[in-house]
Amino acid sequence: MSAADGPIEPHDPRVRTYSEAEVEALLLELHERGRALGIVWPSATTEGVVDGRVLVRFGNAPTATLLNLLALLKDRP
Repeated sequence: MSAADGPIEPHDPRVRTYSEAEVEALLLELHERGRALGIVWPSATTEGVVDGRVLVRFGNAPTATLLNLLALLKDRP
């Protein structure tokens, strides 16, 4: 996925394919990629599963938010 593909909506069926462990790995990647840009969420963690979707605690943001942030960071030169 890239930002050029457009953002993933919270109800996109692909979001349900991510396990809590996979989302935790994505959070680690976000911390690593974002650190150089000053994008830091030291308290961001997974917060359980609701309706088949892993929640990420940025204020209960859906996994789609995490995926979209990563796509933007990956597309950055």
